[in-house]
Amino acid sequence: MAAEFDSDISSLSESDPEHDGDVFLDKGKGKETDLESRTLVQSGFDAYFALSAAKGRALASGSRFSALVQPLSADEYTEGISAAAENGEVRLESAIVRDPEERADVFERMMLELREGFNVLCHGFGSKRELLNDFAKTRCAKKGHVVIVNGFHPELTVKDLLSSIEASVPGLVDAVANTPASTPDAQARRIHDFFSQKQQKVGLYLIIHSIDALLTRLPKAKSPLSILALHSSIHVVASVDHVNSPMLWSASEASARKDAGNTSQRRGFAWIWHDLTTLAPYDTELAFADRTSITGASRVRKSRDTESAANASGLPLSDTAVAHVLAAVTERAKEMFALLSKHQLDSIDAADPTLDAMQAHGIVYDALFPLSRAKFIATNDTQLRAQLGEFRDHGLVVSAQSGASEILWIPMRKERLARVYAGMDKTN
Repeated sequence: MAAEFDSDISSLSESDPEHDGDVFLDKGKGKETDLESRTLVQSGFDAYFALSAAKGRALASGSRFSALVQPLSADEYTEGISAAAENGEVRLESAIVRDPEERADVFERMMLELREGFNVLCHGFGSKRELLNDFAKTRCAKKGHVVIVNGFHPELTVKDLLSSIEASVPGLVDAVANTPASTPDAQARRIHDFFSQKQQKVGLYLIIHSIDALLTRLPKAKSPLSILALHSSIHVVASVDHVNSPMLWSASEASARKDAGNTSQRRGFAWIWHDLTTLAPYDTELAFADRTSITGASRVRKSRDTESAANASGLPLSDTAVAHVLAAVTERAKEMFALLSKHQLDSIDAADPTLDAMQAHGIVYDALFPLSRAKFIATNDTQLRAQLGEFRDHGLVVSAQSGASEILWIPMRKERLARVYAGMDKTN
């Protein structure tokens, strides 16, 4: 009953003072101070505070080791981890990965939880992909139809997910052929109604890897999934990896329970949390990671000039990274970004220039300010600088001095910038 689906869906992050003896050099005052002159009888208590006062306030470093070391490439990581595994240096997997009996006990408990009307949400350190795939093949495939969803895949869409369910379940496509679905919710309802038919003797097991990545990247996926999750014949087994994943669901959504009514108007997930710590590496999941986000998370904030130069010549911004930033800024800031985008797209000719040549299609700050003021985006220099600062901090807008003028541009190729601009709610 299980089919295989590659790519995104498959059906089966001051130095210490110099000292010599009891004489300390006070660098702040530039003179020697005899420690014994401060205290007649120095106890350990006094010595602690005396030394703390002598050291002064420690200065936090502006650099971190992770920011100074270049990240490994995919080939370097694969070669290094393979060599370590061959030498027996990598033995981090938990007992559930190594011990077949332990794995069988966990699988039996998960099947019991599914039979009792819960959907299983697996958490814990380590990749759970291999374990859940084994669970789908050895247990779920014997009970019903299985669809495996790689939620971490960046190209996955809600329509792909629902269409794969329809294509994987025999008879579903023919049954819903006369029921057009214009929205993902409508498509989820007709899948829901199909499994509500009395002649359907087996259910659907939906295995979703990294559901927190899917719902964060595609907020619209939450609604159709909540329709399917409350059906008594549809069982969802998902994994989460982020520490803040519980915040994705409200208390009512997480605690909703399945019933025999199976109405498609009810929404929720009926989660039961299950610790599935494996300590296995996230090789497959990280292969599709947004490199822009990883770089931004580990990078120490530098000066504007240095940051601008790095972004202009570094990796191109992804649509996902831009969408996250635009979702977090104000409407006025979005309008200003749309204004910059339109000017840059109009300036670029048919030949799409490289990122290094994008500066030639930027806009001078002295020209941007009157345009922003005319469209009531920013009425003064302070407001415009603040809006630009939001995007500069995330590398969406970079700048450079050209003589006495400051040139601003977006470090994105024409095709990608056009997609971002077309997806914005433009008011200008």
